Formats: sequence, structure tokens, C-alpha cells
Amino acid sequence: MTNKTVREISDAWKIEKRPYVKQSTFAAYMLILENHINPFFGEGYELREEQVQVFVLKKLNAGLSAKTIKDILIVLKMVMKFGVKNEWINYHEWDIKYPTVQSNKEIEVLTIKNHKRILNFIHDNFTFKNLGIYVCLSTGLRIGEICALKWSDIDINTGTITVKRTIERIYIIEEEKKYTQLVINTPKTQNSFREIPMCKELISIIKPLKKIVNEEFYILTNENEATEPRTYRNYYKKLMEKLDIPPLKFHSLRHSFATRCIESNCDYKTVSVILGHSNISTTLNLYVHPNMEQKKKCINKMLKSLGK
Repeated sequence: MTNKTVREISDAWKIEKRPYVKQSTFAAYMLILENHINPFFGEGYELREEQVQVFVLKKLNAGLSAKTIKDILIVLKMVMKFGVKNEWINYHEWDIKYPTVQSNKEIEVLTIKNHKRILNFIHDNFTFKNLGIYVCLSTGLRIGEICALKWSDIDINTGTITVKRTIERIYIIEEEKKYTQLVINTPKTQNSFREIPMCKELISIIKPLKKIVNEEFYILTNENEATEPRTYRNYYKKLMEKLDIPPLKFHSLRHSFATRCIESNCDYKTVSVILGHSNISTTLNLYVHPNMEQKKKCINKMLKSLGK
């Protein structure tokens, strides 16, 4: 066995991994290696549980979320397994502990009143950029998906929008060179490739436009060039200020759409598919939080079925 440092193993792992993952995924791996893994573990020859546990607590104290840290550990474990396979490092099992979280942070959503206000404003004040916000509030598309949406992705005959690409700016590290690049890619996961039905109001807005637009243009610009998410976030922020609506992240439009679906008693699996979640548990964990009244109804319904 020839021992190598974690940094040396990660350098070899990068070369091995690059051809098999999306450019954006590879860029994310590089950031994790540079900012987190190599500064802490890089010069070591082992990855023992006690070291990893110290690392986790340090990152939690620095303000990183448990989810972010778990994503870092996924990369660290891939690097270790690659090193073990090549007999450069010994394998060690980890059982990492995280402090108990007292309460889940509530997701931010628009009030029903403000949700309606935005839809009504856009209906009466049409611009292509405004249309994108209307689409997000009516379909739950992610910001990268809406920035990458073309007129050809909208089918008036079937009344559907097909999500098949996304736009994101990624941070690229190549040796000593570091830069950002805007990339148009396939959606986040296989489940993110999806077909979403449009509501009647959205169809009525888009139908006359489809007769005159260039099918290969992006809907937000109605041009051959796309808008990047950062620019569109700024536009959204200014529009919310203009409408005097409390500041919420752009992603809250997606949360608001999903929340309205759940409030309307939509089937959870259907909501999950519309959102493009990889599994229904993501939808349930994010949006389904039964209150006491719903719990009482559930128990009463169960007892009623028993004839009680």
C-alpha cells in the first residue's frame, strides 16, 4: 500500500470523476474541495471518524447548515472510497452526530392576498419579464428553469409547458485559474424533466403571443439571448418593492405555488411530480405540516370507519 495525502487523492479523484458528471456538478465538487475538504484534511493520510466529527462541529459553529455539511461529507466519502480502491488510504466507517434541531425553519411564502396581487398586476401590466413571474407562480418552476424556457417549450394545443433545460452561473476552478461561466444544462435531476399543465388564465395570456413570436427565443427576453438568474432576481426584487410586497427570495414563488396546491387539498404525489422533486418525501417534508384541526379530523375519520 502506497499512502497518499487526502489532497493528492482528491486531485486524482477529480480527473477520474470529471467525464461522468455535469459541468455544474463538477464545479460544485471543486468548490467543496477547495473551500472545505483540502484546508482541513488535505495534508492528512487518514479520515477517521473523530477527525470528521470535529470538522462537522467546526462547520456548524461557523454557520453552515447540517444539509450543507452532509453534502460536503458525501464528497469526502467519495474521495476516501476512491483512495481505498487504489490502496492509497485505509477505509474508516463514520457515525457522525449532529446537534438536535429544536425547530424547523418555516419556509417563506406569499400570503394569498399578495399572491393574487402579483398575478393581477402582471395580467394588467404585461412584459416578458413579468410573464416569467406569472409562470413561476402558476407552475412552480425554479428560477434557472424559467430563465432557460423557450417559446418552443410551450404547447398551446395541449396546454402544457415542458421543462427540459436550466441556466446557472457556475464557479470554475482550473489549476490557478478561477472564473465564473453561465451554462445552459439539463435540469437538476431526471425528475426535473417534466410536463406541467397551464391554468386557463396563463393560456389566455400566452395564446396570442405564440402566433407572432420566434419559437427559439427565450420567453423572458423574447430574444436569442437568455437572462441569467442573478439578473432576473434583481428584477423580481425591484418589482416587489414597487408593489410594496414584503421582500421574499425568488424561490419563495415556487414555495408559494406548492403551498397553495397543498392548501387546496391537491394530491401530494401530483404536487411532487409538478415540482420535479426526486421523491415525494421532499414535498412532504417541505410543505405538509398538519395543524391540530387536521389531526383531530384524521382521528375522528379513523374512528368513524370503525363505527365508533
